[in-house]
Amino acid sequence: MSNQPDKVKIPFWRDKRIIPILLQALFVVIVISFGFILVNNAIKGMEAIGIKLGFGFLSSTASFNIGQSLIDYQPTDSYSRALLVGIINTLQLTVIGIILTSILGVFIGIARLSANWLVRSVATVYIEIFRNTPLLVQIIIWALAVPSLLPGVKDSIQLGSVFISNRGIAMPWFETTPATAIWIGFFVVSIVAAILLWKTRLKAQVQKGKRTYPLIWSLGSIVILLAAAWLITGQFPAMMTYPQIGKFNYEGGYIVTKEFAAVLIGLVIYTSTYIAEIVRGGIQSVNKGQVEAARSLGLKGSTIMRLVIFPQAFRVIIPPVTSQYLNLAKNSSLAIAAGYPDLYSVVGTTYNQTGRVIEMVTIMMLVYLSMSLLTSLFMNIFNKKMQLVER
Repeated sequence: MSNQPDKVKIPFWRDKRIIPILLQALFVVIVISFGFILVNNAIKGMEAIGIKLGFGFLSSTASFNIGQSLIDYQPTDSYSRALLVGIINTLQLTVIGIILTSILGVFIGIARLSANWLVRSVATVYIEIFRNTPLLVQIIIWALAVPSLLPGVKDSIQLGSVFISNRGIAMPWFETTPATAIWIGFFVVSIVAAILLWKTRLKAQVQKGKRTYPLIWSLGSIVILLAAAWLITGQFPAMMTYPQIGKFNYEGGYIVTKEFAAVLIGLVIYTSTYIAEIVRGGIQSVNKGQVEAARSLGLKGSTIMRLVIFPQAFRVIIPPVTSQYLNLAKNSSLAIAAGYPDLYSVVGTTYNQTGRVIEMVTIMMLVYLSMSLLTSLFMNIFNKKMQLVER
């Protein structure tokens, strides 16, 4: 007979392997139940006042004007068209804002570490002032105070073909032609062909040990295909139009309205202060021995920054910068303070007219959530490519 004691069977409610699963399942049930109660109460409340939950109203006529739109829009269009205008305006503000705030933030961050006392002090004062001032206050200042200091349209400040007034900035811009679509098609094909030729010629150069000139082949393919587009269409892909002072406003060119400019400037200046500090911290995280080794090789300061410091600092900079990009996208909802017709403004007008608060808030949440998830996805992919690969 075996002298080993029989194994005691542990009850499942005391099993450490099962308890976490049970607690998570219980949490999910509680969240779903709470959400169901909220939705059910909202539906009953809307039915009590004669409103049924649904999105069929989006096909109804909007009956309100939108001051700025990148696509054709009239008050006779539907609410769905108005929402599309708001989404595009928000995306325009967010994308341009991310690009400009990245450039400005990098320059200010580098300036914070400059050996020049004046440059370093100006960068420090810039950061301390704009980072510690509420964004909403900054937007209101740029929207109301600054335009009041500028002349009217008739007395615009002219810088070449650019006009500046209290209505905004009018500048030369490109206008599409009937050949634009064909040019875009040829350009896309030329880029694909250039990439394939680059990889093929570079691989052949490595295998054969002879120069195959991959850059010349890639650039040559782009030139040949774009020349073919010119021969087929006989037109340029776009024409330049120049603004002129009209009776009440500018005519021609592209007009950056004061509302858009105020929100964009506020977002860029405010967010760039945080990115500047992130860049400064990333640069300082690079081992000083790397910089000293680069200097011992006789490299210039700009070359050291571009080839030694920044490639290593990027790994530290990217994650917190991603958070700032997300903050910029969400802070764009403050555009309503300057009168810029972004998504939040269009949603507000729509639910004031229709009473469809739940539907409109749901749409707005989904749009901002999608923007944030896409931004995070692209930045995570970029971050993964920049990470060191351990052997």
